Amino acid sequence: MRLERLTPANEDYLEKVYELALISGGPVRSVDIAEELGVSKPSVNKGVSTLKKAGYATQERYGDVELTRAGWEYGARLHDQRQLLKRFLVEHLGVHPSTAEVEACGMSHELSDDTLRRWETYLEEGRVSS
Repeated sequence: MRLERLTPANEDYLEKVYELALISGGPVRSVDIAEELGVSKPSVNKGVSTLKKAGYATQERYGDVELTRAGWEYGARLHDQRQLLKRFLVEHLGVHPSTAEVEACGMSHELSDDTLRRWETYLEEGRVSS
């Protein structure tokens, strides 16, 4: 199965499943995803269906959501990118953490992997990588 890049909305679902799975140490309930994202359970079902079709999650009928290996990797990357951007906004620009959270989410969907890698190198080493 060829894995694909998700839309920003579906990346938000994947990242939330990833974060909840880290907390729970295992599968994630759809109701918890809905509560965390502030969306309806039908919206979660649609989002999870997309994650399953893309090869990032599995779910038995009416069961909990589990990430595949690819889902864990993609989710971790999304989470790390957002944290990197949030850290920059808060620590280097003085943006309020709640504002930085929202803005980092939007930014993370638009930046290339190369730009994010360069940004991370800049934050860690104080220099721009080539």
